[in-house]
Amino acid sequence: MSERSEGTAGPLSIAPEPIPGHGLLTGRTAVITAAAGTGIGSATARRLLAEGADVVVSDWHERRLAETEVELKGEFPDRRIASLVCDVQRTEQVNALVRGAAEVFGRIDIMVNNAGLGGETPVVDMTDEQWDRVLDITLNGTFRCTRAALGYFREAGHGGVIVNNASVLGWRAQHGQAHYAAAKAGVMALTRCSAIEAAELGVRINAVAPSIARHAFLDKVSSTDLLDRLSEREAFGRAAEPWEVAATIAMLASDYTSYLTGEVVSVSSQRA
Repeated sequence: MSERSEGTAGPLSIAPEPIPGHGLLTGRTAVITAAAGTGIGSATARRLLAEGADVVVSDWHERRLAETEVELKGEFPDRRIASLVCDVQRTEQVNALVRGAAEVFGRIDIMVNNAGLGGETPVVDMTDEQWDRVLDITLNGTFRCTRAALGYFREAGHGGVIVNNASVLGWRAQHGQAHYAAAKAGVMALTRCSAIEAAELGVRINAVAPSIARHAFLDKVSSTDLLDRLSEREAFGRAAEPWEVAATIAMLASDYTSYLTGEVVSVSSQRA
């Protein structure tokens, strides 16, 4: 028997089909980092487009980013879609991303900081390089993008929304994940503190904390046995679909959460 409670298997253990858009973000423009490929970033791009937003997708991997842009334009021919290459480890590239996105669409309303990097290494075996790389991409990258977006919103004067991608590992303990968990806990703290500062600019900042969202790339780089075990422990006995996390991001970016800031929303059954 798995570690989740008995009786939880049922209709919720079967992943639903994506729900249609409801125009929550009509007239808005959004920037999404790490949006190429099959994960939460590209799912968020699709969700925001389905809700009526125009979207700039960004990623460091130029080929995958170009492919993603073509795919999105084919799926959403009535929306404005652009792509800009950006490595969130480079301040100048992050600043160029925000400036470029504003130039492409005339303004930015939503910034989704999705870029992050994981790994699986026990602390006793972890090198400085492994620790530094995960922290720099996941935490420092989110900081760089938040700083650049707030600078833009301050100058533009029209307010906006920032949504960060954290993780339940900011609360939970998991073997071999100290660097990633520390980075995501940092993203949570950054979200709370920056939200207080951003309020005077008319900007809301919140975060999502997914437990496990399975997609093709994650299955490729992670142990199937580990992912199966983690999925079984969730309340529904399954991992989230990336679009389910993306739907929560869309909600946080919308006016449905106009009084919500500095919060971390757990997209899972529990925090610990």
